[in-house]
Amino acid sequence: MTHSKRRSFKKRVLVTGAAGFIGSHVVDHCLNLGFEVVATDDLSGGFIENVSKEATWIQGDLKDPDFVESLWEGVGYSYVYHMAAYAAEGLSHFIRSYNYQTNLVASMHLINQSVKHSVECFIFASSIAVYGRNQVPMTEDLIPQPEDPYGISKYAVELDLKAAHEMFGLNHVIFRPHNVYGERQNIADKYRNVIGIFMNQVLQGKPMSVFGDGLQTRAFSHVDDVAPLIARAPLTLGAINEVFNIGADTPYTILDLVEAIAKAFAVSPEARHMPERNEVVHAFSNHEKVRKVFNPAPTVSLHEGIARMAKWVEAQGPAVPVEFKNIEILKNLPQGWRV
Repeated sequence: MTHSKRRSFKKRVLVTGAAGFIGSHVVDHCLNLGFEVVATDDLSGGFIENVSKEATWIQGDLKDPDFVESLWEGVGYSYVYHMAAYAAEGLSHFIRSYNYQTNLVASMHLINQSVKHSVECFIFASSIAVYGRNQVPMTEDLIPQPEDPYGISKYAVELDLKAAHEMFGLNHVIFRPHNVYGERQNIADKYRNVIGIFMNQVLQGKPMSVFGDGLQTRAFSHVDDVAPLIARAPLTLGAINEVFNIGADTPYTILDLVEAIAKAFAVSPEARHMPERNEVVHAFSNHEKVRKVFNPAPTVSLHEGIARMAKWVEAQGPAVPVEFKNIEILKNLPQGWRV
C-alpha cells in the first residue's frame, strides 16, 4: 500500500514500530481516536499481521535517512509516535553499535524530518532504563543515571527532543514505560520480555529460566495500561513537553512471576536457575504524575493480564527462539545467550 494523496480532514499521524508489540496497539488506539494512520516498521522484530488493515502500511528501515525522508513525500503528519526500538537492556551491552544505530541514530533521522516538516508533536517511547539502579520508586524529577547502552540511547533521545524543542519549537511527550507485556508480544525473542520467554518455555514443556535467585523485582505492565495513554498524549492538556512514567504500580519478584504463569497454564511451577547477570535488581516507578494529567483507568492486575496473554499465547502455539545473529562482544555474555 502506498501513500494516500487524497485530501483528508482527519489528522494524519505516523507510527513507527507499528508491526511490533506496543506500536501495533498504539496504531489501534490512534485509529479509534479518528486519526488517519501511516504505519511503518522494518519487521526485524514485528509481524505484518499485527498491523490494522485500516492503516496505511510502509515497510522500511529508520536507520536509512533516505527512507525516513521518503515518509514525508506528498504528505504531512500532525503527530509522530516513535515506538520503534530494540528494547533489550541486558543484551545491549553486547550489541553496542546495533543498539545505538537502531535506538539513537534512527531516532535522530526521524526528529530531523519532524523539525523540517513542522510536526505538531513528537511522542516518544523511552524507558525506565534511563534511571539506572538504586532510585526506587523512580520519579520523573530524579536525575537519570542509565547503566546500560539501551538506557543511555533512550536518555540521549530524550535530551535531543528537549534541544529540538528549545531550538526549533518541536513539541514532544515522553513516556517511560516498563516491563510491558500482553497480546502480540514476540515470544520468540529469548533476550527480552521475560513473560513471553517464560510462556514460550512452558508451551515447550521446559522449566522457566531464572537468572540468579529470582528475587529481582519489576512492576509488570499490561499493554492496555500503556498504549491508550500514548495514543491520546498530544490531545491531553498538560502533557505537552512533559515526561511521564507509565505502567503498573505493584512490583513482583521473578519467582512470583514463575508462580503466576504456571497457574495460568495449569502446570506446576518449575524454574531453572542460571548464573546471575549484571542487571538492575529492583525497578519500579511512581505514577502520580501520569495519573494527575491523564486520569487513566485502573491498571490491569498481573494475574488478569497474564491470564489474557496466556490465552493468546496458547492460540499462537510455541515459537522457536530466534538467535541474535550479530552479537558484537562475547566477553561475559550470559549463559543461554550464546549461539
